[in-house]
Amino acid sequence: MRGSLQEIFDPKKIPWVFLVLTIAAVVVQLNPGWESRLIYDRTAVVQGETWRLWTGHLVHFGWPHFIADAGLFLILGRLLERQHPVACYVSLVFMPLAIAVAMYWGDPTMIRYGGLSAVNFGLLVFLALQGWQRNWIDWFWPVVFCIYVLEIVVEAKSRHGTGGGMIQFNDSSIRVATMAHVGGAIFGAFLWAVEFLRNHSARRSRPPKGRSN
Repeated sequence: MRGSLQEIFDPKKIPWVFLVLTIAAVVVQLNPGWESRLIYDRTAVVQGETWRLWTGHLVHFGWPHFIADAGLFLILGRLLERQHPVACYVSLVFMPLAIAVAMYWGDPTMIRYGGLSAVNFGLLVFLALQGWQRNWIDWFWPVVFCIYVLEIVVEAKSRHGTGGGMIQFNDSSIRVATMAHVGGAIFGAFLWAVEFLRNHSARRSRPPKGRSN
């Protein structure tokens, strides 16, 4: 038990960047007055408040929404930050922007958006593709991926996607942002493809074992 606790709290295994962003989301959640200045708001973005393309992902509609998003975010960070640090940092900088752009162009009726769920979905797509790449007959990642997709579909269909579906929002007028998840998934797949091609190119450039120049 003691060894397990030491492993869990090993500083080298803590996803520090993910943890800092989660703490930032907690601070936002504890200060409801900040929501109006940070949330993705299509009208405000058009007026030049472009920071919302990033900060909107730190805003959540109630504690149940926050706990669901932040919990999965930290789990994904634990699985990815040490194994794929470059991919993680690129994702955390550029994926929120890609998601916001996908919503802006793909769903003009989406006026407000908040939450980490689309970022989580993109990271999960990347993680699932990494798992399949290592073992294409492994059942675990296809099941995890399908369960998450099913949850999104159920939420989108529940009460026409309003009120959060399975996870209750504190505002019944908010609906599930399907296009945001599509943007996250596309970014996650693109990032995996780039890393796959980069690794494949690096392997091809290495000299065969046992041969030296």
